[in-house]
Amino acid sequence: MSITEDQARKVAHLARIAVDDAALPALARELSGILQFMEQLNEVDVEGVEPMTGVTPMRLKRREDVVSSGGMTDQILSNAPDAREGFFAVPKVVE
Repeated sequence: MSITEDQARKVAHLARIAVDDAALPALARELSGILQFMEQLNEVDVEGVEPMTGVTPMRLKRREDVVSSGGMTDQILSNAPDAREGFFAVPKVVE
């Protein structure tokens, strides 16, 4: 599949990328190359191959979902640039 300059212009517009008219032929060639590679990948036989999320099989570490009182107010507020009376203090936004 090959991308025309008009199609490349439309893709650039949709992606909100400013592309000069002089650069459109190069962009069209690059997009065409990407699509050709995708077509090449579609030719690979993946029959019987299980989908995977990474190259090594591993499970995410899990923890118990336990409700607690928190008890870390001091630790959390130590990260705040301005904390007052146990809360984050932020500048007034609406007048």
